[in-house]
Amino acid sequence: MKLYDLTTCEKLINNYIDQFNGEYYQIYEGSLGLGKIVLYNAKGKKSIIIEEVYLNEWSSAHKIRMYNDLPKKYEKLVYQL
Repeated sequence: MKLYDLTTCEKLINNYIDQFNGEYYQIYEGSLGLGKIVLYNAKGKKSIIIEEVYLNEWSSAHKIRMYNDLPKKYEKLVYQL
């Protein structure tokens, strides 16, 4: 599993929203990082799940997963609005 830092994830989020008109949904807030975020609905792009990973008491990292289709459990959360 490859881990990413906060600035890399923030750049990914900004590019996904600004350049590709994607949408952002935060499932829960993180303590040191982003928590759990779903990026979806960008035309021609994959859906992205960013999740904070605990490293130690003072730091965390993030794992990024990409999907061709948004998984059902995230669809229920995102589209209930």
